[in-house]
Amino acid sequence: MDLKIKNQNFIVTGASSGFGRSVAELLMEEGATVYGVARRKELLSEMKYKYDSRFEYLNIDVTEDNAAEKIMAKIGVTKVDGIFINAGGPPAKSFLETNLGDWDNAYKNLLRWKVDLVKKIIPLFRERKYGKIVFLESASVKQPIENLVLSTSLRMSVVGMAKTLSQELADDGITVNVLAPGSHNTKAIERLIQKKSETEGISYKEAKSLFEKNTKVGFMGDPDDLATMAAWLLSPLSKYVTGQTVSIAGGSLSG
Repeated sequence: MDLKIKNQNFIVTGASSGFGRSVAELLMEEGATVYGVARRKELLSEMKYKYDSRFEYLNIDVTEDNAAEKIMAKIGVTKVDGIFINAGGPPAKSFLETNLGDWDNAYKNLLRWKVDLVKKIIPLFRERKYGKIVFLESASVKQPIENLVLSTSLRMSVVGMAKTLSQELADDGITVNVLAPGSHNTKAIERLIQKKSETEGISYKEAKSLFEKNTKVGFMGDPDDLATMAAWLLSPLSKYVTGQTVSIAGGSLSG
């Protein structure tokens, strides 16, 4: 299928690994140019070597106070067609294990920087009457996941913001959607498997098996598969889809 994104330009945060890297690489393979933002310079350099002019990068932490300004300065006068907003999550903890500092950090790492970045990118989209915004959150926004109270709570705030924003921007040709992945083979899932191993006194392998069995398909997802949905939502083909939270969780959600 032709996604009609050849020669379009996208910003992808968390681009050096996991979901972000899978999305960035698929967009480039479809002929788009990606501005990747991430902390791991060596991985960003690898992508630059592989994709050359199709990939530009900015080696920063997106949660920094001035990250949005740096991203906007990097893209300069480039016409941006869409943005994939993604970053790592907070530590795996139950509610009783958290303290107020954990909640303050979760707000900063999961919500605050996204608000800042989106506020700065929207004027560019409005000027062109076109733009695609896709947030990468978690299936926990639809069904709580054990030991993810910090992630669940703040990611639900992002979903609320995205839904409201989709209604405010619909007349401007801008779509806003959320992807809510369940268990996938990424670094992020490892901390949950390790936490379950420790709390239940079982081996890492046994804990991983429980996560796999929790999906009705019997295995964990591949980030490359999620990337196909993200790329479609970032493409002109999804013009009639906005304000949605799409779960990719192998049938693990009961609702």
